[in-house]
Amino acid sequence: MDFSFTEEQTLLRNTVQSLLADKYDFDTRRKVTKTADGWRPEMWAQFAELGLLAAPFSEELGGLGGGAIENMIIMEEFGRHLVVEPYVETVVIAGGFLREGGTAAQQEALIPGIVGGETVWAFAYAEPQGRYNLADLTTTAKKDGAGYTINGYKAVVLGAPWAQKLIVTARTSGGQRDRDGVSVFIVDKSAPGVSTRDYPTVDGRRASEITFENVKVGADALIGAEGKGLPLVEKITDEAIAALSAEAIGCMKELNTATVEYCKTRKQFGVPIGKFQVLQHRMVDMFMAYEQSVSMTYMVNLKLGESDAERTKAAAGAKVQIGKAGRFVGQQAVQLHGGMGMTDELNVGHYFKRLTMIDTQFGNVDYQLKRYSEAA
Repeated sequence: MDFSFTEEQTLLRNTVQSLLADKYDFDTRRKVTKTADGWRPEMWAQFAELGLLAAPFSEELGGLGGGAIENMIIMEEFGRHLVVEPYVETVVIAGGFLREGGTAAQQEALIPGIVGGETVWAFAYAEPQGRYNLADLTTTAKKDGAGYTINGYKAVVLGAPWAQKLIVTARTSGGQRDRDGVSVFIVDKSAPGVSTRDYPTVDGRRASEITFENVKVGADALIGAEGKGLPLVEKITDEAIAALSAEAIGCMKELNTATVEYCKTRKQFGVPIGKFQVLQHRMVDMFMAYEQSVSMTYMVNLKLGESDAERTKAAAGAKVQIGKAGRFVGQQAVQLHGGMGMTDELNVGHYFKRLTMIDTQFGNVDYQLKRYSEAA
């Protein structure tokens, strides 16, 4: 695949690389994830100051006129440094809902807060019984005068401990798994009736279990048409998959680099283990898995503007490749590092944990294979 970046996109990559090389080394990241907060609001403010949070928004919405490719560039570099700040949840997902489905009033009121770094968002969509089915909802939103009353429960809401606002999916009509009847709402996390239980995730991030008990929202909290929100949810989650795929190739790149360097220096029988042909073959297989993932990541980011069927196939295909390659590269990196690969002090295990979590977000390999076959 021949893919050339523009001068502005190259400058964006260089800016992110320079910032993270200076401020986001592995030891610093490890210390931050062990603190009570688990992230650095000052880094989020710096991302905003450099225009990273504005990159994918059009100039009309106060952004820099970018899009999916800019998200991809930023997320690949974030993956290389295991950045924990909630870029996907706030900029890609919440920003995407507002950009694609929000009214002019919602966009004018809320997007500047994202661009300026003042507002952090989280996406409350997953429910225990739903597995990866975005339409399987027991959370309900019932008409209440001019507004709605929301009741229900959402699991593993990534980034929620840091968020002020939530994007919430709820059923306004129809059966539990019907495609029709799904609506999308903006909810203040501090609203009466919203309760959270926060916890750290295996990859060093933070998530919440959220309960909604008679949470009242106005009619202006609805994004898009009532009961017709599922196509929008699917579109935005595909955009999130494209961004996560970019993060994954950043992780795989660092794992490959670390493994090759280690095999050049670790000696066995008086020679570097990288001289052993069987290990060379394994590292070549790791590199090929990474390169295939890069191609699939570029493809899905280029196809986000295509028809629903084309976008779905591209997103599902990329997710399958990323899931398989991430597991393979992670497992080989850990094994080739030997006992060191299992330690918390070495970055290899942390990259593998992140790749494992990316595989489970928005559908694992098995689910996405089924989705691909149904879209074909």
